[in-house]
Amino acid sequence: MMGSCSDTRQEEAAQFFLKGNIQLNKQEYREAIRFYTEAINKKPDFADAYNNRGLAKYRNGDLPGALADYDKAIDIDPNFEAAYLNRADVRNDLNDAQNSLADLQRIEKTYKDSAFYQARLGETYTRLNNLAPAQAAFDKAIRLDPNNAEALTNRGALLFQQKAYKLSQLDLERALQLNPKQHEALNNLSMILARSKNYESALAYVNRALEQKPNQPYYLNNKGYYLMMLDRDKEALPFLQESLQLDNQNAWAYRNMGIFYLRQKQAGQAIEALRKAEQLDSSVDQVYYYLGNAYQETDNLLKACETWQTGALAGDNQARQQRTIFCSAR
Repeated sequence: MMGSCSDTRQEEAAQFFLKGNIQLNKQEYREAIRFYTEAINKKPDFADAYNNRGLAKYRNGDLPGALADYDKAIDIDPNFEAAYLNRADVRNDLNDAQNSLADLQRIEKTYKDSAFYQARLGETYTRLNNLAPAQAAFDKAIRLDPNNAEALTNRGALLFQQKAYKLSQLDLERALQLNPKQHEALNNLSMILARSKNYESALAYVNRALEQKPNQPYYLNNKGYYLMMLDRDKEALPFLQESLQLDNQNAWAYRNMGIFYLRQKQAGQAIEALRKAEQLDSSVDQVYYYLGNAYQETDNLLKACETWQTGALAGDNQARQQRTIFCSAR
């Protein structure tokens, strides 16, 4: 008895799907996408093929394409929990943390004891600046898997954000013991070292991070800053410029360009860069201290004092010291 045409297409779809999985495991993402597409052509309601093609697209850098495939997989099978987990990942990367959280919360019952899931949950809460549940999620991820280098790195970054630098350093060093190529940990550890003015060591760590991610704008910006602090301003400038070319919304990079111009006695350009930093994120460390200094360089002491006063109220001790020295009689 001959099988139906439908059965034949189902079998062919399954074969293409398995071929796609082989290529996905080999990190041959374009080939994987081609095979998954063939599987979908044979079986248009093949939710697993859409999900896996989304994963291949995600790993190949096509985030909108990955999101569309995850959406389709979930449309076909609204209970496809792995697709929700994958969609949460891509939504985070597309700066849609609120919808990422909704996906993660939907599958919490199934994945709550997964270290991978808890790490993703912590990252999402961090993006939403909801730090207490972020900390709890990272803590749980590390309890479930003490050797989860990604969770240790993310918790270390969160602790750094909360100014718990010693605890942050412990997490980051542990992450690097587990994975010496964990570039986020290398960069974050460089920032802790820089806070202690250990700029040579900070530079060494950020260089290791850049070996893994050569075009990461935050790492390039940090390298430029460390070079300036080592009085290597000419070397620093190209890294600061490249960082801003890659991400022109990074307040820290504008602050560092302002510092560069101050060091070059170009106060007007310093003011422009530092005001841009303030507009983007007024909480950037010492932005008012440096901006006040730039106004002082232009002999506008009234504006300098007003700026240092703003910094002092925000908790910037160096701005407070400048105000005390230069503005006490005003």
